[in-house]
Amino acid sequence: MSSAWTNMFPPKPTWGVDEIPDLTGKVMLVTGGNAGIGKETVKALLNHNAKVYIAGRNPHRVAEAIEDLRKETGKVALALHLDLADLQSIKRAVAEFLSKETRLDVLFNSGGVMTPPIEHTTKDGFDLQFGTNVIGHFYLTKLLLPLLIASAETSPDGKVRVVNTSSGAHNMASGLDFDLYRDSPKRLKAGSMKLYAQSKFATVVFSNELHRRYGNQGIVSISLNPGNLKTELQRNGSKITTLLSKPLLFPAPMGALTQLYAGTMPQGARLGGQYLIPWAREGLAKKETDNVELGRTLWIWLEDAVKDV
Repeated sequence: MSSAWTNMFPPKPTWGVDEIPDLTGKVMLVTGGNAGIGKETVKALLNHNAKVYIAGRNPHRVAEAIEDLRKETGKVALALHLDLADLQSIKRAVAEFLSKETRLDVLFNSGGVMTPPIEHTTKDGFDLQFGTNVIGHFYLTKLLLPLLIASAETSPDGKVRVVNTSSGAHNMASGLDFDLYRDSPKRLKAGSMKLYAQSKFATVVFSNELHRRYGNQGIVSISLNPGNLKTELQRNGSKITTLLSKPLLFPAPMGALTQLYAGTMPQGARLGGQYLIPWAREGLAKKETDNVELGRTLWIWLEDAVKDV
């Protein structure tokens, strides 16, 4: 059976959230944690006693999610105002987080956007999808690296984790076209779906390069495909696309399984540089995502993109 088929129609999960160990004393940050798989991820983490920050751009929606989760779990998540499409907002968010916490055990780079109107860009003039899904998470991770490394040094297993949510759509990209990521006529012609696929391809490339650079300092960087899911991520799709894809979509709690496995299970500590597929299984990303030279090139490009913040 082809990998594309098993990604679209994965077998029933053999792992569930009930198997998550006790997370008392663990500090975790989930981007996009107020909706979709991010919210389901926060729910499971709270149920297993982690201290969890929901990082989101809309304070009202984050507050609503925190209240919903309090009613469901009896536990209270913490809010962190973060707009991944605004590099200054990321800088402020990290400063706020560092003023409150002395460790970070797991960073879930879970938030993102999918196929918004092509004319939409980030505050800093990047394509909205690439700017949010890749540049924003890169900058957030970069600013948190000193804390992550220090946390690994005091962790029982010497590890912390960065879990990067990609997509099966990364297979639609054949590589990275750096001319598309800043606003330009060429970007407008490329179309939203191509840019989405590029952003998810780049997420895997970034995750692998993070592992190469910092794996020996205790950072376990993992990328994954959460599955084809019915979440708010599809809100920008056309009505006909939404109708046709509906039978192929799984509920958000299923989508949280793979990143929860990566971020919480002891087995996850050995998955640095790996790619997981639905549901909580080891798989393979498109082979071009593990090109060492491309990883280095992307990292340098991203460093340049955020150097003046």
